[in-house]
Amino acid sequence: MKEFIIDNSPLEIETLYKIIDKQLVLKLSTESLKNVKDCRDYLDKKTNNSDSPLYGINTGFGSLYNVSIKDNDLSKLQHNLILSHACGVGDRVPLKIVKIILLLKIITLSKGNSGIHIDTLDRLIFFYNKNIFPVIFKHGSLGASGDLSPLAHLSLPLIGEGQVYCNGSIKDVKEILNKFDLSPLKLKSKEGLALLNGTQFMSGYGLHLLFQSYKISYMADLIASVSLDAFDCRTEPFDNLIQKVRLHRGQTIIANRINNFRNNSEIAKSEKIHTQDPYSFRCIPQVHGATLDTIHYATSVIIKEVNSVNDNPIIFHKDDRIISGGNFHGQPLAYVLDFLKIAISEIGNISERRTYNLISGQRNLPSFLVNNPGLNSGFMIPQYTAASLVSLNKQLSSPSSVDSIVSSNGQEDHVSMGANSAILLFDISENVKKILSIELFNSAQAIDLKKPLKTSNFLHQFISIYRNKVEFISEDKLMHNEINSTLDFIESYNINEGLFIF
Repeated sequence: MKEFIIDNSPLEIETLYKIIDKQLVLKLSTESLKNVKDCRDYLDKKTNNSDSPLYGINTGFGSLYNVSIKDNDLSKLQHNLILSHACGVGDRVPLKIVKIILLLKIITLSKGNSGIHIDTLDRLIFFYNKNIFPVIFKHGSLGASGDLSPLAHLSLPLIGEGQVYCNGSIKDVKEILNKFDLSPLKLKSKEGLALLNGTQFMSGYGLHLLFQSYKISYMADLIASVSLDAFDCRTEPFDNLIQKVRLHRGQTIIANRINNFRNNSEIAKSEKIHTQDPYSFRCIPQVHGATLDTIHYATSVIIKEVNSVNDNPIIFHKDDRIISGGNFHGQPLAYVLDFLKIAISEIGNISERRTYNLISGQRNLPSFLVNNPGLNSGFMIPQYTAASLVSLNKQLSSPSSVDSIVSSNGQEDHVSMGANSAILLFDISENVKKILSIELFNSAQAIDLKKPLKTSNFLHQFISIYRNKVEFISEDKLMHNEINSTLDFIESYNINEGLFIF
């Protein structure tokens, strides 16, 4: 398998996607190895030669910061920290996101500012490369002081506790350690805190959802292009001149993309009797473009976080300083995750409006896109489902970052709730994919009803591939199966052009 060498170079979204998608094996660079070891050596010397309190190193945690811990209890302190903070509840975090969370924890620890011992970092890398991933639960993080509870679950296997995903099943980590002839680690001072203090739960979800958002953006444009021809829409709203006088990059990208999709469409070039189209068609560049601009902005913030040190305290061994601060606070992530919730939700909102128009009996299309309506209900109820999901997304889009609940006896008196933002964004994204599936289900049916008029070669080929999964509906059938098959088609559809367009 191909290797990826971790060094101090900033990682871009394309590189992170490649590491995950190509299942690259991780290896520390010589530079990173030296930084980690030098930082740990400095910390050991500092604690051995000083009686001063160092937060989380020889003191308690949170509001217990003023409780001194004896030298012979420092390892026990870190062990207890992980056990006591593993309080996650609810559903398990999807495995694909756990993998990203572990990757991001390895990246931040490799920078040599956390005091982690090289043996601990090596064990994390071993787990990653062997596809051994901790079981983490969705709920428990306040998005400040780090993602304490989920990262405690991430860390449990290091000390021989908890469960892991391995070879397609969930197993007790003790079984896995025995399989590889490994012993649980005895953590050194500060290591538990280095593992738990961080934003990797939020940023791990965030990175996965960025990957999803770029694909949702592309598929929304592609499916909307089918709908544009299905509803016999005009081409003028996508003219480059209109985009040039409004200086939003996302709008221009979307308009160009749709023009390419509809290029040489017989339907698009045909004479129109209507002078304008509804906003859900006419304003696709403006609405989809605003979402793409939001995705771009969120990318800049999340990638900065991925490349950051968000531990506490942070060790600057070259400057002979250990500084306790607040880099673990998730406010930057909470804001952009909430912003993405709104932006991705709106992709579903406008998609459902196009579906509604397609079944309305306008533009030479039969009511509910079926022959013999009345006897057949046709596509009446898929729109209900889309409307239900749109309404749910409006509720889920309420910002989490405006909330804060005091914790740790008032010491942690403002938190970001960014973890909740991330979890809700995941649900919204899943819902939007279903809404887009319903639009494609409808628009492909409408395009076939337009025959012998033809859409573009590109869209014709796209629909032909889709028809291998979902057939034209001649009379009522079990629509649930068709919607699920459409969703499978969207999720598996391979985007040949660059996914991350800027």
